[in-house]
Amino acid sequence: MKRFLKVLLFVFLSLVCGIFFSPHYFLPPLARVLIVNELPTKADAAVVLNTDLEIYPRLMAAAELYGRNQVRKVIINGNRKSSVLKDLEKAGYSSCCPWQEERVRILELLGVPRQDIISISLEDAYDTVSEAKGVGAKLITNDEISSIIISTSKTHTRRARYIWEQLFGDKLIISSQAAPKDPFDPSRWWREGRQIRWVLYEYGSWIFYYWKQIAPDASQRQTVDI
Repeated sequence: MKRFLKVLLFVFLSLVCGIFFSPHYFLPPLARVLIVNELPTKADAAVVLNTDLEIYPRLMAAAELYGRNQVRKVIINGNRKSSVLKDLEKAGYSSCCPWQEERVRILELLGVPRQDIISISLEDAYDTVSEAKGVGAKLITNDEISSIIISTSKTHTRRARYIWEQLFGDKLIISSQAAPKDPFDPSRWWREGRQIRWVLYEYGSWIFYYWKQIAPDASQRQTVDI
């Protein structure tokens, strides 16, 4: 056992030294494995996944798909509401304009007519899984949509496609394309704080996703054992 621990410690220290002295060799693969950018294809709609500042490259990517006649519709979602915001609304607060208006105007500017934009309100969606469940539930009831292209950030493409396929792979044809204007650079991501955050967030999200799948089973086993 002691020998095994020594070997494990040696491998770990070697890896740390390798990353420190040769980051260009060790770190790019950690980022590239997160990215899946499938070949251009045609689908019924582009689904723009919701986010904050990273939403703009995603909208631009969806508009490009529409402009190349690869999709007939662009689907956006939003209108997230925390418990604090809901309390403010109960107290009389109201937004100055509909939640989707900014995004619709951007898509219109980029050549997508308003009538070809589908807006889906998801007040209680808080991550990729709940967003996929909410948007997907609407799409599978739409007879005009049987295939989609997910428009999202580079580091988010693999996880987003995996989640969507797990939930709706038997009902929708799903592909995923990274937003070309997304600034993430897998060849030097460790040099910029926000890109480091994106990579760490994705790996953390993968771990959390699998933990959520395992945790209920573990809890059930514990109950049975007791």
